[in-house]
Amino acid sequence: MSRLRPNVDRIFHALGDPTRRAIVARLCMGPLSVSLLAGPLNITVTAVAQHLQVLEASGLVTTEKVGRVRTCQIDPAGFSVLERWIREHRELWERRLDRLGELLDEPDEVDAGNS
Repeated sequence: MSRLRPNVDRIFHALGDPTRRAIVARLCMGPLSVSLLAGPLNITVTAVAQHLQVLEASGLVTTEKVGRVRTCQIDPAGFSVLERWIREHRELWERRLDRLGELLDEPDEVDAGNS
């Protein structure tokens, strides 16, 4: 499959499926062949291959075929993109919530006039 640049939308789409999340979880322990991935998931090798296409397009997984065996492994680049997106959005929302907290802590002009 052609190598695409990791994209946050493709990553979230890929991780939106529980079977693909299970595949990623298994691959976090180390590289596995497609047939070894299929066994515990109780799905066909063809179904695993289709899920792997989505994961590979997202940049989370790479596959390599040597002879008749296709081996899959985690690609850290996709997770780096996801981590950066999460960090940026967390920082944005922390700033917004800090500002909201500051606004809520400011004395209310109506309350100040009644004192």
